[in-house]
Amino acid sequence: MADNQKAERNEAFRQRTRAAAVRVMALFRQLPAAPEASMVGRQLLRCTSSVCINYRAMCRARSAAEFVAKLSICVEEGDEAIGWLELLGDYEIVSPERLKPLMREYDEIVAQLATARRTAIENQRKQKK
Repeated sequence: MADNQKAERNEAFRQRTRAAAVRVMALFRQLPAAPEASMVGRQLLRCTSSVCINYRAMCRARSAAEFVAKLSICVEEGDEAIGWLELLGDYEIVSPERLKPLMREYDEIVAQLATARRTAIENQRKQKK
């Protein structure tokens, strides 16, 4: 893949993770004032913003090891976001139906990031041989 195609793909995904984090921020503002809603909401904000920011950092990685490390953080934090979204629905803090689009978005984001991580790890192994 040409460098400009990679840059365009990375920028599109950077925008996607940012847009998803912004959607979570909007959801957070609408959560009830209950302590459990606040706690789960803050955790959700933390991990979704982490996906966004660590993906940006990954795009600027200085080494293959740093690239995989940042990518791994994104996968972990994205999966955690799904867990917090599930809890919001399970405890009926937010209707599960309302959460479906965000959960689907983070499922897709995590799937793409996990695939990229597997590929990066395979490429590292090939280079070591």
